[in-house]
Amino acid sequence: MTDTAARPAARPLAVVVLAAGQGTRMRSRTAKVLHPIAGLPMIAHVLATARALEPVRLAVVVRHERDAVAAAVTAAAPEALLVDQDEVPGTGRAVEQALAALAGFDGDVLVLNGDVPLLDASTLEPLLAAGAAAEAVVLSARMADPSGYGRIVRDAAGGLDRIVEHRDATGDERRIDEINAGVYLFRTAGLGEALAALEAANDQGERYLTDVIVALKRSGRAVAAILAADPAVTAGVNDRAQLADVQRRVNAAVVLRWQLAGVTVQDPATTWIDATVELAEDVEIRPGTQLLGATVIARDAVVGPDTTLVDCEVGEGARLNRVDATLAVVGAGAQVGPWSYLRPGTRLGADGKIGTFVETKNVVIGDGSKVPHLSYVGDAEVGERSNIGAGTITANYDGVAKHRTLVGSAVRTGSHNVFVAPVTIGDGAYTGAGTVVRKDVPAGALAVNVAPQRNMEGWVESHRPGTDAAVTAAHRQDAPGEDADLE
Repeated sequence: MTDTAARPAARPLAVVVLAAGQGTRMRSRTAKVLHPIAGLPMIAHVLATARALEPVRLAVVVRHERDAVAAAVTAAAPEALLVDQDEVPGTGRAVEQALAALAGFDGDVLVLNGDVPLLDASTLEPLLAAGAAAEAVVLSARMADPSGYGRIVRDAAGGLDRIVEHRDATGDERRIDEINAGVYLFRTAGLGEALAALEAANDQGERYLTDVIVALKRSGRAVAAILAADPAVTAGVNDRAQLADVQRRVNAAVVLRWQLAGVTVQDPATTWIDATVELAEDVEIRPGTQLLGATVIARDAVVGPDTTLVDCEVGEGARLNRVDATLAVVGAGAQVGPWSYLRPGTRLGADGKIGTFVETKNVVIGDGSKVPHLSYVGDAEVGERSNIGAGTITANYDGVAKHRTLVGSAVRTGSHNVFVAPVTIGDGAYTGAGTVVRKDVPAGALAVNVAPQRNMEGWVESHRPGTDAAVTAAHRQDAPGEDADLE
């Protein structure tokens, strides 16, 4: 989560984002910083915060799933410098390599973690301001349950004394509720000197960045810890439970932003909106709706309940009820649902309709045309003001290749039709109920291929004697006058 913050200090700012870790507690083949939050990889949120500070340099340290992480970084921040961490473990080594890659930079270095996506620029303002009077500043937070976090140990005067990792802390130190949020501001010169002398004096054999704080203080330089106003924004993601909690927080903020922008969200608790979605004023979102990816919804559209749209475009005043759609375009005033499935390539024209239990794929349906019920329409084009009868199927696949069905304008097709592609139905044509269309239908023609109906009297009694149907039919035949009484 980000906002815009002006740089409060006079010195130039560089931001280093640490994104080299594997994140073993996620138990995932996907790098931790690539897990999605509101439609973006976790690290994209961190990079957005970093860019909001308008640094002169931005570096990201990578290692685990290097290429995938690098691609996500480049997509979110094309100007970012990628720094490969070597075999030496620890945050201290990561920052040391980033500092080397920033050769020639002289100013303040802000260190962020790629797995803290809620952190915003306004939370960092006091930290940056404190850098005017200290060689190093640490962001801290008070946690009701500080387990797993490094602890801020303060001296008798209340100043920062040291930071102790949870695994290295004593019993008394573990009872401290002020934790290290993993965000640091250093002056370049002091940071470089301290990193050069850093040792791996801990049970993990890692070079901790936190030991730089101790080294700077011992050398007589001023250090400080700034308490975050809202501890929630400092929460890191280490496992799936924490990921879900952060996802809920980000989604709540996104939903609130759209509510304040004039969108009606009936039930925020069951509504999910990606950060990449665009909504106009007076859009109404009903319960159980997910708006994902690059979805764009125009004014006065009503979406939901129980609807999922991925990378879709919805026109002004359209209505979508219980719809699952991906890469689909719904025109102004159109109606979709309930229980419709719009697959990629679906384009529904203005005032058109895709109705109940209809599946579409790679189809263009013209303005005012309707596919009302129980149909599959794929690899097809339907003109304007046409009506596709209930139970229609476009047989678009011959076992080797896909073929297209072309339906003209002002066409009326009967119920339970099968269009065996490739086939064309001309403008203004009709087809009868149950017709299998295997060849083109000229404009204005009626296509039928159903044999005349035959009624074989007595068939049930002779072929199914003794059944309930036979007994009932015989009773009706013996007493035809009962029909009126039974109606």
